[in-house]
Amino acid sequence: MNKFQLIFHNIFRFLWNAIFVISYPVMATFGLLFVGLTYVFSALSRFLANLRPEKETTVPKKTDWEELPNTQGLLEAKVHKQIMFGPTCFQIRRKDGVPSVLEEYYFGGKIKFIEEGLLLEKWNTTDPKSLPDFDVCLYDPDSDRLTSLAHMKCFDWHLSERNDNQLLFKWFDGTQGGEVNVAL
Repeated sequence: MNKFQLIFHNIFRFLWNAIFVISYPVMATFGLLFVGLTYVFSALSRFLANLRPEKETTVPKKTDWEELPNTQGLLEAKVHKQIMFGPTCFQIRRKDGVPSVLEEYYFGGKIKFIEEGLLLEKWNTTDPKSLPDFDVCLYDPDSDRLTSLAHMKCFDWHLSERNDNQLLFKWFDGTQGGEVNVAL
């Protein structure tokens, strides 16, 4: 370093240290005040909560089953297994209590509603090493029938087109994509 850079470096270092020395007590005091005020308000809140009369609290019993939206109260689902860093599979049953073919299988989270029924991902396995391995199925709620339409080996799929009795599914597994044409 030349002499000018050395002088500038020393002045800058002196100013930086001065700012730190002056501002450190202010920051430390603010931190202590913040923690202290949080503690005081917490204690005050606990004290005031104890002053109110005791009420009997009844916790409603919540079931794990939740109604599926857009099914007009027909189907409900429950989480069966959450794959770490991956998808979730569900158990699905009819909400009206009628035994159904759906109770024998596990399904993915994609549900597509079409005129003939519901398109579901019926998982063939829940073993994380074997996933993705599922069938896209059509569920007809009136006859309680589950019809397998196409076998998929990726989770990125969608219903692309629909022409009369033809469904066109497009899929992409990260490296390659494709189409599957299915007749209803």
